[in-house]
Amino acid sequence: MHHEQLTEALPGDNVGFNVRGINKKDIARGDVLGHESSPPTVVSEFTAQIVVLNHPTVLTVGYTPVFHIHTSQIACQFIELVKQINPTTGETIKEHPDMLKNGDTAIVKIRPTKPMVIEKQKEIPHMSRFAIRDAGTTVAAGMCIDYVKKAL
Repeated sequence: MHHEQLTEALPGDNVGFNVRGINKKDIARGDVLGHESSPPTVVSEFTAQIVVLNHPTVLTVGYTPVFHIHTSQIACQFIELVKQINPTTGETIKEHPDMLKNGDTAIVKIRPTKPMVIEKQKEIPHMSRFAIRDAGTTVAAGMCIDYVKKAL
């Protein structure tokens, strides 16, 4: 399909496209394209449900690992540990825990260090999921459940 015009792309197809008025050098890895009637959401902070998979110590407020969200890789800081929850029932185990360790599931507030696009799990699930990596390993994974839009 290289350099062929197609009317439709199916899952698994690798598609390239041009946008009139946008140069190839104006677009970078991690940029998100959306329809003008519903543009992608740039956030100043977001609330997420995470599960700690493999962290050597504990996660606390102030921890700033790299978040891999779609093709973006952005350092984000944990600004609040809202509550630790039971992953099967969703009930609260502890409000405002001091730390999270391997196996814990929690609701947390996160602030990205650069402008970032993410969507809510209920609205666009595949744009809400992320992996949290530190020192070459995946330490946690999660999904966005709410956000604060960045004032543009």
